[in-house]
Amino acid sequence: MEPLPRGANFQRCKLMWEIGLHIAGDPATPYYGNRDMMIAVGSGSGDNYRPWLRMATGAPHLAHAVCRGELEMSMVNPSGFLTQAYRGTGLFPKSLPVRVLAIYPSWDRFVYVVHPRTGLKSLAEIKEKRYPLKLSIREDKAHSTRVLVDQTLAAYGFTLPDLESWGGSLQVNGGPGDKRRMDAIAAGAIDAIFDEGLVLWFEKALAAGFQPIPLDESVFAKLQAIGWRRVRIPARHYPHLEADHDCLDYGGWPLYTRASLPDEDAYKVCAAIAARKDEIFWEDSFTGIGQLGQDTPATPRDVPLHPGAERWYKENGFNV
Repeated sequence: MEPLPRGANFQRCKLMWEIGLHIAGDPATPYYGNRDMMIAVGSGSGDNYRPWLRMATGAPHLAHAVCRGELEMSMVNPSGFLTQAYRGTGLFPKSLPVRVLAIYPSWDRFVYVVHPRTGLKSLAEIKEKRYPLKLSIREDKAHSTRVLVDQTLAAYGFTLPDLESWGGSLQVNGGPGDKRRMDAIAAGAIDAIFDEGLVLWFEKALAAGFQPIPLDESVFAKLQAIGWRRVRIPARHYPHLEADHDCLDYGGWPLYTRASLPDEDAYKVCAAIAARKDEIFWEDSFTGIGQLGQDTPATPRDVPLHPGAERWYKENGFNV
């Protein structure tokens, strides 16, 4: 297949695609703003557009729309939220029939770092001491990181509003490397950071004296029961990380669907990814198309593959 198809209809589709990317990708748009996209493949030959395959980015809650048939597939970051949907835990009061088509490889971790000047040795002490913590966190309350923070603090018996009630404050940001956060680190204006996207801020925070705090064993157990994975960051990954650190996996961006999606549709999606692999932007953790159906450090998978997707991987020689 040629790198990009030719033809008038493709040219029109490509124009609209680029418009959507530009608008959704505007860095000035807040994380809770119009920054997600839905792509619909279908037929516009009549008075009404007849969608066949609808794909969207967005919050973990879109799993409900996928399973209701309002979307055929969605992507979520990270894999742990799709695990919750599948198990009926955490965000999801009941199990949903979600299935994986492919997992975009993304190696990431979620850490809780605190500056030693606070004297805090664990997250439990924040509640015990009613410490007025100056916490750097995402501004979008519905962001996946905020959900994980809420789940973690619930395991410790307190909430962000509790923290604020005893004098704590929230320094809010868009992305993990937001200039507001980086300036606050440099100015010594914050006491703690709870976030992922480590490549953008973690080493700079470590260099400024922040230290990662491990979760209590009982809290690790509660979060693992929900669907989060416990993983380790080797000290060698970061010059200022003094020792290996156990934390939570925040990797993998699953492209998922519902179990009832026709097998041939799932098969076509996997084939399309393979056909267009040279047009897709991959992170450094990408090792090949087969990885997208496998359980690897960058593609953690605790949800079954859709049968149509599994057939495609196996027919193309991949062990999944």
